[in-house]
Amino acid sequence: MNKTTKKAGIIALLGIVLLSGVLAFTFKNDKLFAIAKNIDIFATMVRELDSYYVDEIDPDQLVTIGINAMLEELDPYTEYIPEENSDDFRMLTTGEYAGIGAVIGNRGEGNMVIMPYTGFPAQNAGLKIADYIIQVDTTIVTSMGTAEVSTLLKGPANTEVFLRVKRNNDTLDFKVVRKKIAIKNVPYYGKIDSKTGYIKLSDFTTNAGNEVRNALVDLKSQGIERLVLDVRDNPGGLLNEAVEIVNIFIPKGREVVKTIGKLENVNFTYKTTKTPIDKDIPLIVLINERSASASEIVAGALQDYDRAVLVGRKSFGKGLVQTTIPLNYNAQMKITTAKYYIPSGRCIQAIDYMQSRENGELTSVPDSLRKEFKTKNGRIVLDGAGIEPDEKVESVSYKPISYSLVARNHIFDFATEYFYKHSEIADPTSFSISEEDYNDFVNWLKGKEYDYTTYLEKSVEDMKKNAEKVDYYPEIKDQIEALEKRVNHSKEQDLITYKGEIQKILSEEIISRYYFQEGMIAAGLVKDPDILASKEYFNQPEKFKLTLTASAK
Repeated sequence: MNKTTKKAGIIALLGIVLLSGVLAFTFKNDKLFAIAKNIDIFATMVRELDSYYVDEIDPDQLVTIGINAMLEELDPYTEYIPEENSDDFRMLTTGEYAGIGAVIGNRGEGNMVIMPYTGFPAQNAGLKIADYIIQVDTTIVTSMGTAEVSTLLKGPANTEVFLRVKRNNDTLDFKVVRKKIAIKNVPYYGKIDSKTGYIKLSDFTTNAGNEVRNALVDLKSQGIERLVLDVRDNPGGLLNEAVEIVNIFIPKGREVVKTIGKLENVNFTYKTTKTPIDKDIPLIVLINERSASASEIVAGALQDYDRAVLVGRKSFGKGLVQTTIPLNYNAQMKITTAKYYIPSGRCIQAIDYMQSRENGELTSVPDSLRKEFKTKNGRIVLDGAGIEPDEKVESVSYKPISYSLVARNHIFDFATEYFYKHSEIADPTSFSISEEDYNDFVNWLKGKEYDYTTYLEKSVEDMKKNAEKVDYYPEIKDQIEALEKRVNHSKEQDLITYKGEIQKILSEEIISRYYFQEGMIAAGLVKDPDILASKEYFNQPEKFKLTLTASAK
């Protein structure tokens, strides 16, 4: 190449680089101008509405609605948090707030104590499940919503709050000192048989890793040889706590998750930093369709390292990472800044929110586009649709009569009456209501409304509506009406047919009156299909080992 040609090439290359820079600068300036222009239009519009609209408007409310509508175009996890909601958001992320330490909710007559947390002010003061709240300090709250009453109960730590409640036919007064409440990430742990430990992990707020670590240390001191970690129904939370929990079971220095986004400062590889508590104990992780985010990082990382067998159902599929950004006037925005990738390299995000907005429908990643990845031992795993269990267990489906009895508060109310008639019951894992108690419940239901439509009745009802539209309906009318009569359910018969299911639900509700949240969890494990499947796995060491090898697929 001669000097002239070389010089021309260099000039051409410089020209391309310069043109690219100019175009990038122009594009950036155009984008900044578009943002500034639209913000100005929005601000002007709000001002003019305030000046000219026929009725008075609330600018805060109007702007918040506008912001939320804009964010809905992105994904469900990017959200605006105004100053007045900051305390609620802090409680979600840290698990901490100052209050009485009880869940309250509406049960028809008004707001009542649904569950006092063990060892916290509400329980210590003597408040019980089903206490109807009449008054908080000087405010009568009988017509207030649950959120309003909850706000009144919260306040600075070590301050006193007065409560007047209705318990059966009595009106009782309580003075409760608010305390800093840290909701447990591990509401229960224990042994499900002589060799098997169980840890229920319900959240990933601050200290989740330490709670799991302490639970495992305690269980090991009790002689367990295998462990079930339950993250079913766990919506996730703090990513660093997920890393801490994985670190309990795998060696120091191993990659747990990568976050990759638009900006360099959100790209990060999270690795284990501590010596594990036990890197060899046989481990099963329970997951289901409501296990999301940090739960999926824990389950997915342990699956990718072939460290645990996963039992249950496919997880939710949330592979997006949120960061909280401070805004003016103490507001905040929780914004999706990255996607996370677990050790095999897969991202388990199941829904493409940006694509879904084109036609208004949510779009899942199609099976044909899901990519294959490999675990440490060479097992094939797929991206794009949550974490799939190694052993699938069908979910429990309750009958319509059970839903009706729960929804109409009959289970709740009978359990409350039972509690005030019986001073004590057996421990949670062995208590079940007797035949006599169940017959009392059936008699107690007489005259109470709990009707419902079965799935079969609904199908016949839909068929009849469609049949009425055709010309020959008169010819088939008698057959359809005969079928209607035949499938119409009998509430009394259903109380007999589904007695076992109703007894289980009723027993667990009664147990909650005596043993609170911990007791309900323990009782629910006795006939839990996922727990039974886990025990079967543990009792077949060769099957357990084979599942974690490439030859298993």
